[in-house]
Amino acid sequence: MRHFEIEMNDLKSRLVDMAGLVQKMIKETIAQLVERKEKSAAIILGFEKEVNIEEIVIDDTCLKLIALNQPVGADLRFITSAMRINSDLERMADEAVNISEKASDLIKYPELKPLIDIPKMADIVTQMVKDCIEAFNTSDAHLAKSVLEKDDEVDDLRDVVLKDLKEYMVKSSDPETIQRAVDLIIIARSFERIGDHATNISEDVIFMVHGKDIRHPRTVNCK
Repeated sequence: MRHFEIEMNDLKSRLVDMAGLVQKMIKETIAQLVERKEKSAAIILGFEKEVNIEEIVIDDTCLKLIALNQPVGADLRFITSAMRINSDLERMADEAVNISEKASDLIKYPELKPLIDIPKMADIVTQMVKDCIEAFNTSDAHLAKSVLEKDDEVDDLRDVVLKDLKEYMVKSSDPETIQRAVDLIIIARSFERIGDHATNISEDVIFMVHGKDIRHPRTVNCK
């Protein structure tokens, strides 16, 4: 196997591992928020440090692959997609940290209400992250397209969460209750953004496989 191919495979493996870290971070955010595990905050920050290091290494690897090999066609699309996917994964990690920070505040108080829809959002975005990186790893445009379709489910749940919590805020005159409702809204929006980043990655996979940019508008024939 040529040295260039070995480095490309290593790049792919690094992105898959990075996505695995992001999935663990999402899992810990729910443990912190729903199971009220304080120690999850430190675990999430530890994973974030690993993700940040990987982001720098992967960016550097991509730039060297381009500079030293001057790739064209499918190889160039793979590397440019890898750079964008790297950025999206790092931003997912940032959103997980944002969720953790809000969860740290929320678990100091009794539950505002049973959490049902936010954990559902977390389950869906976790699957989206898993599927989009699997689509990247296997160059599976159909799987990538299925991730795009899941984004609507996340948006629908976000709307339910926002409507529910706004009703709490309207009925309450307690500043503490209103603040907890605002924190949960921010958490729901962070999960929505993680879903958006998974969607971005899926669009990159479709570009990588078909050479077709579907970002504007998001419609494509993957046949």
